[in-house]
Amino acid sequence: MLFNSLHFAFFLPIVFFFYWFVLKKSLKWQNILLIVCSYYFYACWDWRFLFLLIFSTLLDYFSGIQIENSTDKKRKKFWLITSVAINLGFLGVFKYYNFFIDSFADFLSQIGFQVHLQTLQIILPVGISFYTFHGLSYVFDVYNEKVKSHKNFVEYSLFVSFFPLLVAGPIERADHLLPQMKIKKQFDYQMATDGLRQILWGLFKKMVIADNCSTIVNEVFSNYQDASTGSLIIGAVFFAFQIYGDFSGYSDIAIGTGKLFGFQLLKNFNYPYFSRDIAEFWRRWHISLSSWFKDYLYIPLGGSQGGIWMKIRNTFIIFLVSGFWHGANWTFIIWGGLNALYFLPLLILKQNRKNTNVIAENTFFPSFREVFSVLITFALTCFAWIFFRAKNLTEAFGYIQQMCTNFTFSIPKIRYSLLICVFIFFFFEWINRKKDFGLDIGVWNKFFRHITYLFIILLILLFASFGQNEFIYFQF
Repeated sequence: MLFNSLHFAFFLPIVFFFYWFVLKKSLKWQNILLIVCSYYFYACWDWRFLFLLIFSTLLDYFSGIQIENSTDKKRKKFWLITSVAINLGFLGVFKYYNFFIDSFADFLSQIGFQVHLQTLQIILPVGISFYTFHGLSYVFDVYNEKVKSHKNFVEYSLFVSFFPLLVAGPIERADHLLPQMKIKKQFDYQMATDGLRQILWGLFKKMVIADNCSTIVNEVFSNYQDASTGSLIIGAVFFAFQIYGDFSGYSDIAIGTGKLFGFQLLKNFNYPYFSRDIAEFWRRWHISLSSWFKDYLYIPLGGSQGGIWMKIRNTFIIFLVSGFWHGANWTFIIWGGLNALYFLPLLILKQNRKNTNVIAENTFFPSFREVFSVLITFALTCFAWIFFRAKNLTEAFGYIQQMCTNFTFSIPKIRYSLLICVFIFFFFEWINRKKDFGLDIGVWNKFFRHITYLFIILLILLFASFGQNEFIYFQF
């Protein structure tokens, strides 16, 4: 089920009605309702993979209890390793098996051995990377005694499967979301209206910005061999708009939907394209994933406590693993490696925590130096996005070679309406850069608020792509 579908437009109000008006007196039945609706939401993709989701939930639920109840350290570690191994095993089979088989066959062919290894004809279960990381963070936290194992199976099941974040995040933490499952909620009108605003902004980003940019991006990347430098630059820039509008739009809809049911989900994006360096960009982009890798991989590896070579090693591991998490393709690994290289000078010069405040914090307009820093950071990011978007390394390097050799600046046809919508998009993001999302205008005068809502709805009705356009991160 897509957030931007009529199916979801009917589904959400029905769930909302039963949650607040039929079952409002019973927290247990409210949670059960959300679990049933979450499983239905997931089953709309492929009901067969529900068994995988349920098995993963049972595995981590019982592993957490066994870890906490074990008095022997070896037994604790046994249950931790069992949970991690099985979870990563499923992820490896469904997501990475064919990649390793094909890469091994390619390596053998390079040294003169021609082999034909069998790959698996399987579908990648949607959201497997996200709900697997939910469960892993829980068992890690129980093992490290950061949280107690959760004995209430209904609440734990909802933590793993809550439908707004089930298939593309944000990646929640047990100590943040599980306590919210235990609290009897009272309907909060202000919170609900704030959620609706965030949903509207997410739909605008996805359906108007991302989906319309994708048309240009697809055209440029499909014909890169004959495209000019100008067209290829436009393709890379518009893919940056596309992926940000698509993924942050999903996160806004997910977080806004959570608010409708009284849940505060983790913030996942914080205006990353206003970043003044790559370190700041990664503190603002896909925040829940970046913090997950920091807490469960970077810090256990030693973090920033060792010498410079250990810091460099750990940085490269984090970025390469992050790239590989996104997909079983060398393009994602190169993308991660490029970002590590971008990050390296900041790390060595100890400048990676330089920009922690909001850009132009006390003024409306940024300084010339800030503008220059943002443009350089954005250009580096766009270049790396080429690898993220390309189907394979041949396409990525071919795209870059063509961009650097065909020095003409003809550009693809771009509708003025799209350029105006992109301007409106960044205008709202800029004026609300200190707030949670671009349409966070709850303090505005009531008349101007309602005019703005109607204006955004009108833009969606006029320029949105109403086809079944999936979100990019569903493939991860």
